[in-house]
Amino acid sequence: MLIASKGVAYQMHKIHWHTFCKDTRMIIRIHSFFAAASVVLAVFLFGGCSTAKKTDTSRSATEQLLLSTAADRALQSANLMLFANRKVFLDTAYFDSYDSKYVIGTIRDALSREGALLEESPSNSDIIIEARSGALATDSAGWLFGIPAFAAPVPLAGSLQIPELAFYKAERQHSTAKIALLAFAKVSRKHIYSSGPLDGKSYDNLYRFLFLAWIRTDISEKQSTEKKANRQQVWFPQYDLMNLPATNAPATAPINTHTNKMRPAKTP
Repeated sequence: MLIASKGVAYQMHKIHWHTFCKDTRMIIRIHSFFAAASVVLAVFLFGGCSTAKKTDTSRSATEQLLLSTAADRALQSANLMLFANRKVFLDTAYFDSYDSKYVIGTIRDALSREGALLEESPSNSDIIIEARSGALATDSAGWLFGIPAFAAPVPLAGSLQIPELAFYKAERQHSTAKIALLAFAKVSRKHIYSSGPLDGKSYDNLYRFLFLAWIRTDISEKQSTEKKANRQQVWFPQYDLMNLPATNAPATAPINTHTNKMRPAKTP
């Protein structure tokens, strides 16, 4: 009887052990499934939050706007009122930088706004202004709180590129412009004006937190509203209509606003 009881107990223990092992394997499989599903979901979600840089030109619009905005702000601090009604020639032989034509055009614009008379050759000018560039470039920096992109080895298949998993990420791009002007008399070659360093800066920063992304920038053209754009604007339209040259074009007869045809001139 005792032997039979031991046999029954052994069989019960064996059944419980097999049941336990079976349940354990099932639990492991379930956990493995959910772990794999979580990884795949994270890859799709966080991978979808990052967008690759895409531009149709060799340089992005943001880079060019950063440089031009910094140049505009550098020249904003220049005091060029002493050249009003003076014949000046802008010498650009010493100016060398990115987007140099835009910067030179902005210098000419600043001089003209203050009333300077721009000449196309030094022989017709009274004052020569030399422009030079100390800097006009961008700097980039960034940092990531998360898992950077990496290549995971796959047996018999090479590697699988795992996208970046960013919980928080910052990408910062700043531009700096340094411009200087020297003016001297054409005939005597004596010094008239030195601007000193004219500095300008601009920035465009991208931030990401989980599924959210936002941009902080002082570039006028990238603002979301006209009010914000005006706060960052450096140059505004300026009209000097009194300087318009007289025209010798023949006077036209008045137009009848109802028929859009010219009215016959009245005979005395």
